Amino acid sequence: MVQEHLKLLTAPVDRAFAGKAPWQIVAITTSTVLGAIWLWELLSEDESLYSRFKRSFFKLARRIPSVRQKIETEIAKINEGFTKDAAQYGQFTTVLPQDGLKQDQILQKVDEYLALGHYKWKEGFISGAVYYFNPDLVKLVTEVYGKASYTNPLHADVFPGICKMEAEVIRMTATLFNGSAKACGTMTTGGTESIMMACKAYRDYGRDVKGITKPNIVLPVTAHTAFDKSAKYFGMFTKTVPIDPATTEVDVKAMERAINRNTVMLVGSAPNYPYGTMDNIEAIAKLGKKYNIPVHVDACLGGFLIIFMRRAGYEVKPFDFSLDGVTSISADTHKYGFTPKGSSVILYSEKKYRHYQYTVTTDWPGGVYGSPTVNGSRAGGIIAATWATMMNFGLDGYVEATKRIIDTARYIEAQLRKVDSIYVFGTPATSVVAIGSKDFDIFRLSAELNSLGWNLNSLQFPSGIHICVTYMHTQDGIADKFVNDVRTKVALVMKNPEKPVEGKMAIYGVAQAVPDREVIGDFTKCFIDSMYYTPDSH
Repeated sequence: MVQEHLKLLTAPVDRAFAGKAPWQIVAITTSTVLGAIWLWELLSEDESLYSRFKRSFFKLARRIPSVRQKIETEIAKINEGFTKDAAQYGQFTTVLPQDGLKQDQILQKVDEYLALGHYKWKEGFISGAVYYFNPDLVKLVTEVYGKASYTNPLHADVFPGICKMEAEVIRMTATLFNGSAKACGTMTTGGTESIMMACKAYRDYGRDVKGITKPNIVLPVTAHTAFDKSAKYFGMFTKTVPIDPATTEVDVKAMERAINRNTVMLVGSAPNYPYGTMDNIEAIAKLGKKYNIPVHVDACLGGFLIIFMRRAGYEVKPFDFSLDGVTSISADTHKYGFTPKGSSVILYSEKKYRHYQYTVTTDWPGGVYGSPTVNGSRAGGIIAATWATMMNFGLDGYVEATKRIIDTARYIEAQLRKVDSIYVFGTPATSVVAIGSKDFDIFRLSAELNSLGWNLNSLQFPSGIHICVTYMHTQDGIADKFVNDVRTKVALVMKNPEKPVEGKMAIYGVAQAVPDREVIGDFTKCFIDSMYYTPDSH
């Protein structure tokens, strides 16, 4: 009976090999096995077949001479425009001066350079970017930074005081995020580095503990692009999950479906950058526990607001280490912590994760080397200035600032909801209020507001703009002026709602419609190049 079954199973193989020479049988078998391996690899990849096909299609299309020429022509036009913008800021120094400048000359030039640009950021016309400005605080941190400008925590034995300051910043912050005595972390140079460190830690943890060699990150489509940047740096793959179009919060069920054996971390935002809404961190933490996967909460943007909101009288959904399953949190001190730029923290629930963040080399001729973050040498002055700012504000100072900012953001949100022809995305959790329109191109409104001096952030998929409310917007009359300007400009736009957007804002609309995203990437590279523009000195 068994032999009959075996004959039935092997009959197709027998027919395939009938009359074949031994070398032909080996060739057929090898090609079949390799084909099966190739198919398995293809199907087990995290990236969809559609995405790979689309990328390959456009790559081939760009090789067609007429297509390539058209793209190069458009890139040249874009590059010319960016270069023209960069060249408007007067003379550039392109060679080192023969004799060093006097101190008063240098300070005069610094003042001249800092005065370039036309946006009135001190008056509160900017979305985000500058979160606090007070001459007395500037004076304090300038003096503190000056005292510590020569220090380097890499040499802990030489500068133990700077290391002590960093340790205190981490402990104070971990306590604010409801971390236990086991909670730990490090300071970094900004939110991107904090996110990168978490990704690096979980990549190495997944490889060492679970044997994962093709790590992926499961995250909302609204999660900060620093995760994508980290994945590119560390050889990881990002599996983006859709959001609920009404709430703009991540679809938790879709997140669960995206998890596989290669998933090394789950991500939730508190809040996200585009819409300022907060994902259901509690549900994500439960997924982390269920599948034994670390959960990272990105609180880079609003972290130093959300930790004070309950004390300021606002209800906040759970999001921090009080949730079993949350294993790390990133938060920028240089945003609503009001410290100088270049300061952030990455926190972990316990040391075992932080250890995988470290880089240690034991066999270098220069000695045993270990560093906690991307940098080896680090700026002790920034650590000292961050510590000084936090000590200067104190708990009550942060709570008071949070109340003013959230009050202002909620007021702006409520007023914008009363304006016809625009809508607010979701329910803002902290300070970001995003708006769109179903009646006209929202980038027209952005351009009109820009003409009045407002600088807002542009969103895509779908089109939108947002204002990130800072302490600067709590100044008398600023919130009312913004709302009134929006109301006036919406009425103007609605006189001819079908009119297409013109000028620079048109680029945002066009960019969304271009299916080949690599072309948009080329345009972006041109813009970055323009940031380093100097005239040809030859």
